[in-house]
Amino acid sequence: MNRIRTSALLASLLALALPAQASAHGIGQRADLPIPLWLFAWAAAFVLVASFVALTVLWPKPVLANLRERALGRAPLALEALAGALGVFGFAVIVYAGLAGSQTATANLAPTAIFVLIWVGVPFLSVVFGDVFAVVSPWRALGRGVGWAASRVSGGLPAPMAYPEKLGRWPAALMILGFAWIELVWSGRESPSSLAIAALLYAALMLLGMSCFGTEKWCRNADGFGVAFSLFALLAPLDWNGRRCSLRAPLVGALKMPNVAGSVAVVCVLIGSTSFDGFSQGTVWTGASGLAQQLSDLFSSLGIGAGGAVELAYTVGLLLIIALISGLYRLAVVGMNRTGAGKPSVDELARGFAHTLIPIAFAYVVAHYFSLLLFQGQAVVFLISDPLGDGSNIFGTSTAAIDYSLLSANAIWYAQVAALVIGHVAALVLAHDRALVTWSSPRVAVRSQYWMLLVMVAFTCLGLWFLSAAAS
Repeated sequence: MNRIRTSALLASLLALALPAQASAHGIGQRADLPIPLWLFAWAAAFVLVASFVALTVLWPKPVLANLRERALGRAPLALEALAGALGVFGFAVIVYAGLAGSQTATANLAPTAIFVLIWVGVPFLSVVFGDVFAVVSPWRALGRGVGWAASRVSGGLPAPMAYPEKLGRWPAALMILGFAWIELVWSGRESPSSLAIAALLYAALMLLGMSCFGTEKWCRNADGFGVAFSLFALLAPLDWNGRRCSLRAPLVGALKMPNVAGSVAVVCVLIGSTSFDGFSQGTVWTGASGLAQQLSDLFSSLGIGAGGAVELAYTVGLLLIIALISGLYRLAVVGMNRTGAGKPSVDELARGFAHTLIPIAFAYVVAHYFSLLLFQGQAVVFLISDPLGDGSNIFGTSTAAIDYSLLSANAIWYAQVAALVIGHVAALVLAHDRALVTWSSPRVAVRSQYWMLLVMVAFTCLGLWFLSAAAS
């Protein structure tokens, strides 16, 4: 119990380290909050410590791995083909709108479709209905369609090359990082045509990879969107194995996360890039003497133009936040390794516990983009009637407007904080269950999770700070 009390003390210290006043990301000023941010942090830390103690007492044996799925049925092949065709059609519409439509971002369908409907909306659908992107992915649908046609015409395509095992999911991690750079750093993101060209280049890269290594193998390892959304789908109660659907308990699917190279990098990039989105909103980064300005001045002094200097500064910030998240997780893994007398190895533990970060990654998506989806997602109602921004009214909804009164600022803030806390508690549950499987001694398993508790509290406090765009 002494170590539990020590962990609780460290949690309290981390909570106290948070600023009491801050401006929130996407929900107005912190002055609107009924209670200060530091009190939220204290409450969140207490919930995590209490959850840890409850798990220690009430969860003495592995549970999740023993839960069974219940078969529900099988989707027809025609439905899968239709979903793929709709995915290809939707991609074509988005690209065409970006290239041929108005270059005002808010008047063109492409930016909202890419940054809101796909990047934010699909994760929400995935945690409810399973891996929906796998059936609507346009490049996957094209790859499977070409393979099916070739098998009917010429007996099939040549056998693909073997995918390098050491490569694992590192390509997907790089793809996610690249998209995060486009979303958070690149000045061209405001241009629909530039986004459309980037989408075409990504699709071409996916088609090239599928032609070399096979559609399924490439999509499972190198498609950044497909890999990210498939991880969120592991949290869903619906499990799709091809066209077969089964019902399972929430969170259990996370145990199926592939233990391959690059798997840790994928979740760390997801969490780190979302964290930087919040951090980059605050005065610590954007203030007159903030870190962004200091880095921009440094790069400008090296002869780099103003625009390039700003992009370099934001690139450095993005990479540093990802490195911070990766370092915190590494700290937890190293601590677990030492507690367990060096077995399993640090790298084995890192991959073996990587699935515990999936709920945190989704919690960060909810916390940072919930209000964006809630409000900017409404823009789709009028953008589908006027996708090019040229005054069309295809479905008669082009005059619709965004209703910003759906939820108050405080209600959104409570939802965001709840998402962070629930996500981290879920991560503790997954980590505790995996520790009981990893170590034969329950005492060693519990001790190993002191480190995970400490890191989860740190993640929560950082998440609250990043979410509120903390100002020093």
